[in-house]
Amino acid sequence: MDAIVSLWMLLWSDTQTLHQALTILIFLVTIIFFLIGKIRSDIVALGCMAALMLCGIVTPKAALSGFANTAVIIMVFLFVVGGAIFQTGLAKYIAGRFLRLAGTNEKNLFFVVMSVTAVVAAFVSNTGTVAMLLPIVLAMAKTAGVNPSRLMMPLAFASSMGGVLTLIGTPPNLIVDGYLRDNGRPGFGFFEFTPIGLVLLLVGLICLYPLCRLLLSSKGKSEDDANDDKSLNELLHEYSIDNKIYRLQIKGESHLVGHSVGELEIHQRYDVRLLEIRRARRSAFFNAHLQEGVLPDTIFRLGDTLYAVGKPESIEAFAKHCALTICHDKATEENSQLDFYELGMAEMLLLPESHFIGQTLRGMNFRKNFGVNVVAIKRGDEYEYDEIQDVTLKTGDMLLVHGDWHGIEGLSRKRREWVTIGRPQDIAENEPLTHKAPLASIIMILMIIAMVFADQIGVAPVTSVITAGVLIVLTRCIRSADAAYRAIGWESIVLIAAMMSMSVALSETGLSKIIADSIVSGLQSFGPYGVLAGIYLVTSLLSTFLSNSATAILVAPIAWEAAAKLGVDPHAFMMTAAVAASAVFATPICTPPNAMVMTAGRYTFADYMRVGVPLQVIMMIVSLLVIPFFFPL
Repeated sequence: MDAIVSLWMLLWSDTQTLHQALTILIFLVTIIFFLIGKIRSDIVALGCMAALMLCGIVTPKAALSGFANTAVIIMVFLFVVGGAIFQTGLAKYIAGRFLRLAGTNEKNLFFVVMSVTAVVAAFVSNTGTVAMLLPIVLAMAKTAGVNPSRLMMPLAFASSMGGVLTLIGTPPNLIVDGYLRDNGRPGFGFFEFTPIGLVLLLVGLICLYPLCRLLLSSKGKSEDDANDDKSLNELLHEYSIDNKIYRLQIKGESHLVGHSVGELEIHQRYDVRLLEIRRARRSAFFNAHLQEGVLPDTIFRLGDTLYAVGKPESIEAFAKHCALTICHDKATEENSQLDFYELGMAEMLLLPESHFIGQTLRGMNFRKNFGVNVVAIKRGDEYEYDEIQDVTLKTGDMLLVHGDWHGIEGLSRKRREWVTIGRPQDIAENEPLTHKAPLASIIMILMIIAMVFADQIGVAPVTSVITAGVLIVLTRCIRSADAAYRAIGWESIVLIAAMMSMSVALSETGLSKIIADSIVSGLQSFGPYGVLAGIYLVTSLLSTFLSNSATAILVAPIAWEAAAKLGVDPHAFMMTAAVAASAVFATPICTPPNAMVMTAGRYTFADYMRVGVPLQVIMMIVSLLVIPFFFPL
């Protein structure tokens, strides 16, 4: 019996050693592929997971457990909530209001840009924050006559600092929180990161301003940073329709009430084209008005507001005959502009092989068959507005159509007939749903309150986030369910979930304990603070070249084992791993925001090294002083 036990122990030992060697090999190969960057990071992570399963190091159930991990689920739904905050224009509105306070003073602009960026990034993704604020900051720099290079790098760095302000600010925070909870320890509170994050942000503000002035003063100004894409209001202006749109309101004495558009033949009788109707939504709790496209079977109701295009005399005749009230402010003026929530516009270029060449819009019954209105026709350099229903279409004609986004998207699929200029789906998602901003803000605030008081109300944070995400979709604070899926950063989600298999492998093979023992043994003479510094340094170096999410996943089990070896509370070590994974600035590849501002700021790799390395070292020193203060060892 003893011989059998000894043989089993020997075989187990050999298997364990083999698994450790294979895990190290897979780990190194994975890091090499991450560094080379030729293959997408999520594909590399999936390859790592597959290799661990093929080698028998982790079971399929354990390898796939990352996809059901609470932290991953929270991140998925936070992408949806964050997408709504961006798509409603709420984040842009709040940020813009604060940024305007800076005026044209460079120092004020610097500190306001960093502060606003950090606050926004504390609640939504840092990548989305920088994408939203970059054009705003560039425009403000141009107005103030400030070199954009002195603001672009602070913009990116502040988004990383902001991620340390709250639990949901950045994936590493959620990853270490989930690791603590999975191992039976209490996680971090929603604002438990905030004191440390505020100190780091304050130090960043103080240190980065002189660094940027000294080391980035010679960078040339960018002269072509503006986005040249046409907005929908610019499209209206190009076709000179913005001064032809009028608002008319249906009062009690109007004979339009109860009749359909087709029945009254408004366009034929008055030479007026109706673009849309806005009417009160009595059945909805949150929405005040609803946009509807105008089709032949649309029935007019009392209180409807009509948006119409036509000559002034035609509009006046229509209003007089139908007892309508003309709102004297044009539809494109402030507070009464033509919005693009449910309805939109697009340009359609007729192809030579189109079946519609030689036909008229009236003959094609265009509005009835396609569910959109043709507002104008562009032929060469000329624009046709009047009697366009009877214009014979020719090759190369450009039709400006107006209707619901779904109908426009359907038109774009008829590639044999015409080419859609731009992508209606993308244009629609870029048009802010400003009327939904109050509702989106309420949902997000309630979500945060529920997460802050999770223990008191007995609702798990993941439940609060899922509920918020579902409410965002149901209340259409994001344009559609498809838009919600597109708002999710699937590459990041798959990367994190798949790389958790490596975290499991490090723990199950005992490698995390071996690495932790080595760090503790090498730095034990310096006490727990020395080991904490070692964890920070290893994490910071890895995160400089790998994604912060992957780094946090790899370091979390090592930090846990190091704390266990020392017999101290693991919270300080896990907090250190999270902060070190996020506070990286030394290269343009260490975070997506760093790469995003590289062109706008005209930076070189050396610029990041000159400014980022000193800042990263300063952040390390400050973190190692502050973290033990809030989480005693």
